[in-house]
Amino acid sequence: MNHRTLLGMFIGLVLLAGAVVTLNLMLPRPVPPTAVGNSKTPTPRPAVKEAPKAEAPEPEPERRSTRSAPATKLEPAPSPAPASAPVAAPEAGVLHIDSDVPGAKIFIDREYIGATPVTAQNIRSGSHVLNASAQGYDVVADTIEVSPGSRDILVRLKEVRLDSKIDVVHKHRIGSCKGRLVATPQGLRYETTDKDDAFSSALLDLETFQVDYLEKNLRVKPQKGRRYDFTDPEGNADRLFVFHRDVDKARERLKKGDPPTSQ
Repeated sequence: MNHRTLLGMFIGLVLLAGAVVTLNLMLPRPVPPTAVGNSKTPTPRPAVKEAPKAEAPEPEPERRSTRSAPATKLEPAPSPAPASAPVAAPEAGVLHIDSDVPGAKIFIDREYIGATPVTAQNIRSGSHVLNASAQGYDVVADTIEVSPGSRDILVRLKEVRLDSKIDVVHKHRIGSCKGRLVATPQGLRYETTDKDDAFSSALLDLETFQVDYLEKNLRVKPQKGRRYDFTDPEGNADRLFVFHRDVDKARERLKKGDPPTSQ
């Protein structure tokens, strides 16, 4: 490299340095934030005086009122309800049951007990329904009262039982009258307000006692008496038939010598 080239490069560097210095002088300088005027010493902050700590006040002694508080009225606690006394189970009874017909079947409140003679154990006190039946005899149904202890019962199947009633109309040749027929083992009677038509007769003293389904009437003629033609007030021949059947069955048993029951 020749001397001219080196000289040119040197002069260029000098000119460049001068331009940088000139530019730096022309730019404004920033004022530092902490500077106030021309003083470089920072302004001291006033000291903050700490407030004295408040001491907790001493607790005041408890003041007791000289006035007495009103007495609290204590209500007595409700007394517990008395426990109900246990209900004692009714004492049971013992029934020794027999019948005038051997081997009769016995039921108490529809429960089969056995054939006579039979003993029914532990029957509670009170009312019960006793039923007895035997072939060839009507069923006997009686209400019995049972009490603690032992009791003997005789069922009388041979006795003739009858208690039948029916409202009827008695046809006259002219007109008619109303009344009621009542049948028991002691007899048949016609109850009516017409005293001339009323009668009473033993069952075995009835000369005529028959029902006519076609005519829907019941013909009755006591011995040494006149004939009566009875009809149902509503023309129902079935009622007349049932009444005739019950009375006729009792008449047949009385004819065989079975005793009537007392009523």
